Amino acid sequence: MNPTQGYHLIKPEDLDWRPSNLMRIPNADYLERTGSENLGARLWRLPPMSANTLHKHIRSEEFYFVLEGTGRLRVGDETLTVPKYGAVHVGPELLRQVFNDTDEDVLWLILGAPEELEFLQGSKSAMDLSLIYPVNPKQLPDELAGRDWPPKADAWAR
Repeated sequence: MNPTQGYHLIKPEDLDWRPSNLMRIPNADYLERTGSENLGARLWRLPPMSANTLHKHIRSEEFYFVLEGTGRLRVGDETLTVPKYGAVHVGPELLRQVFNDTDEDVLWLILGAPEELEFLQGSKSAMDLSLIYPVNPKQLPDELAGRDWPPKADAWAR
């Protein structure tokens, strides 16, 4: 992996908010425009009664930090409640899922390292998605049982 040379200033107006592929959760990738091969960083805005994918990683550790609201996170068989400005560090092999079972938006900053090279744009490696999604990634936590999913066409995009 090549280290970044110099620096990159990223302003809020430079961010491209878009819905995630599987769960349609609004997110903005801070580092995609820098070309970093070492670190991933995204903002994820979870609307009320929503969830991100249930997943794990091959090599990446992730650091989950709550910027707004009260965060909820499944890690393995545990459900954690994370207060505003609280954080959770998760190793690669554990299944995890950020979700929101409250009536208010929750804004997470999620950092991951090292970057999973197979997911970088232009990667020549074929990714075996079963390594990341060993179970149904759209599986909702018990706290959201009975909810309609997925949300109506990008109604959450900001």
